[in-house]
Amino acid sequence: MAYWLFKTEAETFSWDMQKKRGAKGEPWSGVRNHTAKNNMKAMKKGDLGFFYHTGNEKAVVGIVQVIGEYRPDPTDEKGQFGLVVVKAVKDMPKPVTLADCKTNPKLKAMALVHWARLSVQPVTDAEWKEVCRMGGLK
Repeated sequence: MAYWLFKTEAETFSWDMQKKRGAKGEPWSGVRNHTAKNNMKAMKKGDLGFFYHTGNEKAVVGIVQVIGEYRPDPTDEKGQFGLVVVKAVKDMPKPVTLADCKTNPKLKAMALVHWARLSVQPVTDAEWKEVCRMGGLK
């Protein structure tokens, strides 16, 4: 299993909206960055990801699971980009902020710390465990 981080503006698509989609999940569409596209192409069913609110909050607020692998994105008129489908798994008991990640030496190499604008990012096993610990998950 691999781990990921999905970034979204809470005003556009929030964690509460993701949870309301239930077991059918939600297509993670609208990605228009080739690095993020390649990250989504590498995803497999069952992979987990952090759901991260950008904007004013800048925090990991939940965990999603990939339930649909990479496929064409119908919102892309040029046909260059795709999407995956994710469903909500659980709330992060305590949101883990970008500031928290930046001050934690165990997360100094995390993509979130270095490439803050990348919308879909890989997360290492060690980073996953550390962010979960910081957020109150075992």
